[in-house]
Amino acid sequence: MELTSGARVAVIGGGPAGSLSAYFLLDLARQTGLTFQVDLFEPRDFNQTGPPGCNMCGGVISESLMQKMAAEGISLPKELLLDAIDSYVLHTDSGAAAIRPLQEEMRIASIFRGAGPQGAESQSPLPWSSFDQHLMQLAQGLGARHVPRRVRQLVRDAEGRLEVHLQPARGESDEPEEPYGVYDFLIGCVGLNGAGVRLFEELDFGYQPPKTDRAWVAEFYMGAEEVHRRLGHAMHIFLLDIPGMKFAALTPKGHYATFIILGDDVNEELARQVCLSPHVRELFPEGWETPVRPCRCQPRINIGPPVHPFGDRVVLVGDCASSRLYKDGIGAAYRMAKVCALTAVTRGIAAEDFRQGYWPACQEMDRDNRLGHMLFSMDGLMRHLSFFRWAMVTVIREEQSRTDDPRRLSSAMWDTFTGSASYRHIFRRAFHPLVLWRLCVAMLRSLLPAGRGR
Repeated sequence: MELTSGARVAVIGGGPAGSLSAYFLLDLARQTGLTFQVDLFEPRDFNQTGPPGCNMCGGVISESLMQKMAAEGISLPKELLLDAIDSYVLHTDSGAAAIRPLQEEMRIASIFRGAGPQGAESQSPLPWSSFDQHLMQLAQGLGARHVPRRVRQLVRDAEGRLEVHLQPARGESDEPEEPYGVYDFLIGCVGLNGAGVRLFEELDFGYQPPKTDRAWVAEFYMGAEEVHRRLGHAMHIFLLDIPGMKFAALTPKGHYATFIILGDDVNEELARQVCLSPHVRELFPEGWETPVRPCRCQPRINIGPPVHPFGDRVVLVGDCASSRLYKDGIGAAYRMAKVCALTAVTRGIAAEDFRQGYWPACQEMDRDNRLGHMLFSMDGLMRHLSFFRWAMVTVIREEQSRTDDPRRLSSAMWDTFTGSASYRHIFRRAFHPLVLWRLCVAMLRSLLPAGRGR
């Protein structure tokens, strides 16, 4: 079961996973002398502000990923990148510490996935561009065709190909209609925040979506001058002793500050507690109050592996399949879209082809995520111990003050928040014997009389 010239391919979902899957598939086809018709189904308009164009994401991308994308011909113009993040500031109940990367390529940039938060249209013309719209246009530049409609149903025909049925457009009859098209191969990149996963659960290949949790994301308007005065070019990370919270992050993004809270099924009450914390409020202007209706959402995030994300002629990519735990969803989409396209073009589109070519990459990511769960669980336990929080901040400060120090704990924390390294590498650095020794010494100092003062 191979993809041959003239094959019809449907990609459902126009976020990074969908656009990159279409891009890599068409690029490989060009290199191998094949021709495909690729239809990219995405009902949202990423040039709209607020929910109609939003993909519910914090919106950061690492410099190393930008370099990898550039090597593939995927350049990101400067109007996409709002702020260059060159440091983190770690805030705990026991103090704060600044963390800078060891190399320049470890920096990250903040972006808007859509056209910006609700209300940003008042700044027209917008001083930034949509990241997701840019990726879709790159795929279209290689020949993908954007179909701005929502898919209603997927049905296999007698030959096993996929029929795509669309939701009726406004004003059209709701009666069943003929399929929009019949496709030889289908890639699902539907995310976890809509009804798209149901389309694939109802097919016959045994797919079950990943386990999910809720996050909380809000865009607070402060004005560019105030954002940079308060936050600088740093992402501010909060590891606070608040039940249910794993961590929170405040990121400068042009005129806005993006606030993200991750935890155990985050709700509005937990978000209110975090926002009222003095460690958070001190970063906002004096007297500043949370808007009554900020542009906010509570997206579902992937926290567990999927079951059987592929079958004959169909495969899932992105958050609805295997993705990075808590961080670097764009990087995970890039990696898995590339593996998916390579498997389809060089091996084939049967379930066994994906089992051999695509599934190993999924399993590797899922295994690494299990280690990530372990790290976050340990962090959650230790965060309740004030002497450990103080020791962690102390060791990071000491590492940052030495130019010849390998900064193992600092780099482990940096990569944990950026997602620019595997959890396996983070684990090795965080639990290096020298790091453990320094933490033990610092914890003993904190327990001695006046130890913290010294």
